[in-house]
Amino acid sequence: MNSIDQYNIILASGSPRRQQFLKDLEIPFQVNLKPVDEHFPENLQKAEIPEYLSRLKADAYTNLNRNDIIITGDTIVWYKDKALNKPENQEEAFEMISSLRGSWHEVISAFCIKTSQQCIVKSDITEVYFEPVSDEDIWHYIETYKPFDKAGAYGIQEWIGQIGISKIKGSYFNVMGFPTHLFYQTLKKLIENEEDI
Repeated sequence: MNSIDQYNIILASGSPRRQQFLKDLEIPFQVNLKPVDEHFPENLQKAEIPEYLSRLKADAYTNLNRNDIIITGDTIVWYKDKALNKPENQEEAFEMISSLRGSWHEVISAFCIKTSQQCIVKSDITEVYFEPVSDEDIWHYIETYKPFDKAGAYGIQEWIGQIGISKIKGSYFNVMGFPTHLFYQTLKKLIENEEDI
């Protein structure tokens, strides 16, 4: 994306992982956060949830200039027809992780790219198998790593992922919170089309 420097790319996310992803993708950006009430309608299912929340976060940005690009994202863990979001305390974190062990679950990450002309929302799904780790290991992880900013109460890139996750079907980076391959392709296509206008 040779012409990307002419755009003002704003990452509306406090997630250090998403910030690092954009750096690794060699995309220049600045971080700008606006508070958003991250509640979603109860009737939403699976990918509808992170897609809705990603768009909701982007909707907080109005009156965009022609060269502004807003990027938002959201991730959920989907297990037994239920979304596992960020845990509020240690007990809830333990309940989430212990429910996942010995089974497969889905991690769904979405992003929204918003310009003054359009709003694009996409998502990706990765299946993850969690080994039957012990209560002791779960408590060690929670007390040491404090995963209260992570959907499903775990980070695949952290200690619990290294000892507990043995199989995945799909993108590893998607489990970390951002479908980098899909995002890059979408952003590149958007910029190329903008140049044709």
